[in-house]
Amino acid sequence: MVTASATASATASASASASSSAAPILMGWDGDEKPHVLAVDDSFVDRRIIEKLLTNSACKVTTAENAHGALELLGLADGQQNFGNTVSKVNLIITDYSMPGMTGYELLKKIKESPTGKEIPVVVVSSEHIPTRIEKCLEEGAKEFLLKPLRQSDVNQLRCHLMKLGNPSDEGMVCMGR
Repeated sequence: MVTASATASATASASASASSSAAPILMGWDGDEKPHVLAVDDSFVDRRIIEKLLTNSACKVTTAENAHGALELLGLADGQQNFGNTVSKVNLIITDYSMPGMTGYELLKKIKESPTGKEIPVVVVSSEHIPTRIEKCLEEGAKEFLLKPLRQSDVNQLRCHLMKLGNPSDEGMVCMGR
C-alpha cells in the first residue's frame, strides 16, 4: 500500500502541522535515548520542515543536503569502511527521491546493499506521484513512499517502524503501509 499526503501549499501546510501539538512519535521507546532520524533532501525548506516535524515528535534529527552527504554520515561513502565512527546509530532514514547527483532511489539501493545499513528502515518522499517510481522504491526495500509536503500525520505513521527498532520484543509486529 502506498501512502500519499495531499499536495497543497508545502510551507503553509507543514508549518501549521509542525506547530500543532504533536504526540511523541515513540511512546513505547525503551531507554532514555531518542530515536535518531537522518533526513536527506536537497531543498533547505523541505529539510527544515522534516526536521521540525520529527523534533516535535521527540526524535533526534541529523540532516544531509544530498545523497553523497548522507552516505558520508552513514560511513558508506566510497573509501569509508567504518560505520561505527560516523553519526550515532540512525534508526530511520527519510530521503527525497529527486536530488541532483544521486537520487533517493540510488541512495536507497546503496544503503540496502550495505551489511551495516540494510536493516535501517528507509522512507522515500517526493512531490511527484509516479506509480512506477513508487513501486520501484518499495521493491528495492523502502518501508514507505510519502508525498510532499510531509505533515504531522505522516510522521505519526512512521511510529511503527521506529517502535519495532526500539523494542526488539515487537519483532512480529506488522506495520501498516507496506
